[in-house]
Amino acid sequence: MKPMFLILPLSFVTMFSLSSASFASVEIYQTGRAGDRLEKIESLKGFAQTDHTLKVNPENRFQTIVGFGGAFTEAGAHALSELSGEKRAEVLRDYFSPEGAHLSLTRTHIASCDFSLKNYTYAPVPGDVELKHFSIAPDYPFLLPMIQDALKVAGADFKIMASPWTCPPWMKTNNHWNGGELKKEYYSVFADYFVKYIEAYRQEGVEIWGLTPTNEPLGNNSSWESVHFTAEEMRDFIGEHLGPKLDAAGLDMSIWAFDQNRDHEMLHWAETIYSDEKASSYVDGMAVHWYQSTVDVGGENLDAMHGQFPNKGIIHSEGCIDNIGNDEPIGAMLEDDWYFRPEATDWGYIWALPENKKNHPKYRPFYRYVRDLIQGFNHNLNGWIDWNLVLNTRGGPNHAFNFCGAPILVDSGTNSAYYTPLYYAIAHFSKFVRPNAQRIGFDLSDDSPLWTTAFLNEDGSIVVALFNPEEQATSCTLKIKGAKQLKVAIDAQALQTIVLR
Repeated sequence: MKPMFLILPLSFVTMFSLSSASFASVEIYQTGRAGDRLEKIESLKGFAQTDHTLKVNPENRFQTIVGFGGAFTEAGAHALSELSGEKRAEVLRDYFSPEGAHLSLTRTHIASCDFSLKNYTYAPVPGDVELKHFSIAPDYPFLLPMIQDALKVAGADFKIMASPWTCPPWMKTNNHWNGGELKKEYYSVFADYFVKYIEAYRQEGVEIWGLTPTNEPLGNNSSWESVHFTAEEMRDFIGEHLGPKLDAAGLDMSIWAFDQNRDHEMLHWAETIYSDEKASSYVDGMAVHWYQSTVDVGGENLDAMHGQFPNKGIIHSEGCIDNIGNDEPIGAMLEDDWYFRPEATDWGYIWALPENKKNHPKYRPFYRYVRDLIQGFNHNLNGWIDWNLVLNTRGGPNHAFNFCGAPILVDSGTNSAYYTPLYYAIAHFSKFVRPNAQRIGFDLSDDSPLWTTAFLNEDGSIVVALFNPEEQATSCTLKIKGAKQLKVAIDAQALQTIVLR
């Protein structure tokens, strides 16, 4: 399904009215279970009394936004390669052009990850401490061309964060791709490995903006590439090796520590790393994932971390619909309505400890994305990155058989790409909330079921996101401090973005 950004006729319950002209323009876009897909709705005058009240205060400002987006992976690049050249270019335009989702923050893997075709490293020769044999050649067939072509899309404007899943196995205590720890004698060499990677990608026309020292340092049960760190070890690696090596090479990188779930462990890592003056000086914030729960964004922990370290940022660096093919049928994610039904499961539905089962019930995938994009930012996220931008309709390829969903799924046999509702959920934010925007304050009437957040862009435009999780339509009066009010109606199970300029 190709994304649509069209002005369409009003449905019975999807409308808004402006009591008097307050802005040069007011636009509203909707995606919902009924079938709207980021559809632009025309204004309608003469509106009945509303059910709820939402007051937005642009003067009450919070965190600055880095961006929204997803991850370049070898798996996604391989899936795209099975499309025709024209269709592949179309998918990249729909992700990165201003006419499409206009993603502004992305991630990629340094050497192989579970969403690679096989294990590989850029330093394959054991004991090569001078990295004389370092090469990014494994990225030439698929991953690097995808990133390069995305950068060439007209109007594309995005940052790239890069993360290794593991150091070269010969640097580890177990000499294996999965699990193990980085040997202390190789801390400096692994820091050089980052420098080599950044410089090699720069030579290919790709600038890396940010880094995490490793993906999921607490591990993944050694199910695929990983290298374990304690908070103290990552503190020392950043402060004594990675930061100084980047400085010596003249590389100004944004470093984000941790890169795992939003549970209490995250707070320990923040306290450990930020309490060290040298390590803290190199770190802009914490990178976090969402796998601790399918129904809770971890707001209490995010707020606690922000409250203790208000000058450090928080970026959601990975999340996805996992457990594909284990509980629900593989074909489910090819049906629009599945994303609105409470049928999806995650790893924790099967494997979580009994006391944590409550955090992993069956859930609605569209709700999970929208909840994180709204409530996550209300709890101090600065940026948000989905996992694979693209996969095939099996949820891969994946050499670890860890199949997952993605916003766009490629059916290479038919030269087609299915734009899931998740693509539109992300686009509702990435397209309209631009880098350096600030989240602004709001007050929603206590009885309202709506999920909401609001932003102020650098150009002065105000963006309000509203999600109605209920199975019946509702409405609210939107009041902007210092301006006239809007009356908004929203369909059942629908997400709206309102843009006021």
